Amino acid sequence: MRRAIELAARGLGATSPNPVVGCVVLDARGAPAGEGWHQAAGGPHAEVHALAAAGGAARGGTAVVTLEPCAHTGRTGPCAQALVDAGVARVVYAVADPDPAAAGGAGTLAAAGVEVAGVLLAEEAAAVNAAWLTAVTRGRPHVRWKYAATLDGRVAAADGTSRWITSAASRADVHRLRARSDAVLVGSGTARADDPHLAVRDVPGARQPLRVVVDTDAVAVTPGARVLDGAAPTLIAVAQDAPVERTELLAPHAEIVRLPRAPGGRGLDIPALLAALHAREVRSLLLEGGPTLAGAFAAAGAVDEVTGYLAPALLGAGPAALADAGITTVARALRLRVTELTRIGPDVRITAVPATVPEES
Repeated sequence: MRRAIELAARGLGATSPNPVVGCVVLDARGAPAGEGWHQAAGGPHAEVHALAAAGGAARGGTAVVTLEPCAHTGRTGPCAQALVDAGVARVVYAVADPDPAAAGGAGTLAAAGVEVAGVLLAEEAAAVNAAWLTAVTRGRPHVRWKYAATLDGRVAAADGTSRWITSAASRADVHRLRARSDAVLVGSGTARADDPHLAVRDVPGARQPLRVVVDTDAVAVTPGARVLDGAAPTLIAVAQDAPVERTELLAPHAEIVRLPRAPGGRGLDIPALLAALHAREVRSLLLEGGPTLAGAFAAAGAVDEVTGYLAPALLGAGPAALADAGITTVARALRLRVTELTRIGPDVRITAVPATVPEES
């Protein structure tokens, strides 16, 4: 199963809006006979690739799959039936399929006399497939908040300068994160201060993500902005009452979506923004905005994963990584569970997810 999870990860950035899936087929003696992964949306699923590689050795063998084999016909046929037709005797899967349109594969297999066992290494397999699982179960994209800061948590100096807090190695790593994401999002503050490009660079074969700017009053993005250059598709989210004359200047170069303002009138309504992106088949969203936008997402309960790049430097003043998130006491702190800690050049990359059980201090 761990090998199947490794294979599934190869599909990150290429299969959306479908899940990433890996499969290993063992022959009747338990020896590896074939393996595969879902390589692109609309293409053969992992089980089909693995069965093709195994050939006749699959008969009487075992298929180990990261996601319950599907039981529906979409752009490809049902994988559960493909496993039955190949004569597989046993199927082991990691995560049950929560999509009502595709679920039921385990039942199809069992009805055909195939032995079925589920939820092996479910947590590890679910982590690789977090974007798709979030989209199916919550009806919104999976949000990874990325930030770069000094060891004392500053994302810019007191004079507003922020280039470059972290190293070139960390910046290159961010492009790999972008390449795995369906969309990259910043707010008006970042758009004004940095004129970001937001496209993927120096990642061979990368699919460009949708570039999203939250520009509530339609004042931050102006004609000639780098995000309008055509290197990748761009969506600008503005308030429903934003001036039409301003958005008309941008419409030839980007999609404009009008959304309700957040309660209280500051910024856009985060659930409405996420719903609009989900409707555009965005399953994984990389939030690269500044402290204010990150605080709004955190306050809305819409941060599913945090990736922080910490540079061995101190500033002592300047904006903190996270602005007001509606947290007023330590007892209400958003507690996280660290899932990865890695050196990236001179920096440290730390990845964490919301803790399911609050920690005591």
